[in-house]
Amino acid sequence: MTLSADVFWSFRSPYSYLATRRYRALGERYDLCIALRPVYPLAIREPDFFERNHPNWLRYLLTDVPRLAQYHGIPFAPPRPDPIVQDIATRKIADEQPYIFRLTRMGQAAARAGKSLAFCDEVSRLIWGGTQNWHEGDHLAGAAERAGLDFAALEAEATDDAAALDAEIAANQAALEAAGHWGVPTLVFEGEPFFGQDRIDLAVWRMKQKSLEER
Repeated sequence: MTLSADVFWSFRSPYSYLATRRYRALGERYDLCIALRPVYPLAIREPDFFERNHPNWLRYLLTDVPRLAQYHGIPFAPPRPDPIVQDIATRKIADEQPYIFRLTRMGQAAARAGKSLAFCDEVSRLIWGGTQNWHEGDHLAGAAERAGLDFAALEAEATDDAAALDAEIAANQAALEAAGHWGVPTLVFEGEPFFGQDRIDLAVWRMKQKSLEER
């Protein structure tokens, strides 16, 4: 019997990036259907989060993420540009955000087609894997094609149906919080949340208790 799990995920989260190809690999190895459900990052949901958080939070993240990438053998580089426009010195989030709404809406449009995991994996490899100016040229179109999607149609849907997509993204966030967490990446299996890229093995252990089988 095919098992199902939801993954709540953000384009701005480097930890989401580090987890995504491993989530994708789970679906290839096991009789498991993973639905990636994108949410807006904390910078959008709580713009003052970074200003009121402990200063060492960002310092630790900048130490931990490259270390984890090296440990897992995953290419990593600071995004150029960052999906969120932010003054790193003051940690203030800019009012104008030209990237994150477009990306997240396209991710949710891909979810409608059942291909959000593949699409978000391919796009996050651009953003966090060292591709300069990932938002320009044919970078995103190539990511969509690798995920089995028509980029022109996806982008048109993200533009023309923005309000409905935002409602679906808000429902994703509500579902994440109803499952007992608020951060990303979080895998939810049968109502149980597994927060973080370091809980993937634990989630697999739980799913094996529920008869998860290899393909």
